[in-house]
Amino acid sequence: MNHHYGIDTSVFVRLLTGDPAAEYEKTVHRFEERLKKEPEAEFFVSNQVIGEAYIALQHHYAISKSAAKSAMCQVFTSGLCSPLNGASVIEILQTDHSSGLLDRLIADDYAKTGMKVLTLDLKMSRLPSAQKL
Repeated sequence: MNHHYGIDTSVFVRLLTGDPAAEYEKTVHRFEERLKKEPEAEFFVSNQVIGEAYIALQHHYAISKSAAKSAMCQVFTSGLCSPLNGASVIEILQTDHSSGLLDRLIADDYAKTGMKVLTLDLKMSRLPSAQKL
């Protein structure tokens, strides 16, 4: 039996915001129930979900970019879920950079498969795993 689960944006945003409180409590309770049934269960968040949540937090919750990144780091260090791409994502979230978070997540996805990103964006092209087209 596979004990690895990917969570979607709706779950991740709930964990990040705690809003609405009743739904947040239900979500955490469901995680706890799953862990009782499957103690080996692990929950992962893809770069796409991280990007969607980052935008949702800013747009729907008026949370600043830095606060959104900080909230994600807190959830990831809580042990409840982990970024699918591992420690590189936490480093991306903790580091201020001239290129945007989504650009860095895109580059991280490609780098995990050994690819470089081709881009027309000057800031993104400065990333180690990117090249200007």
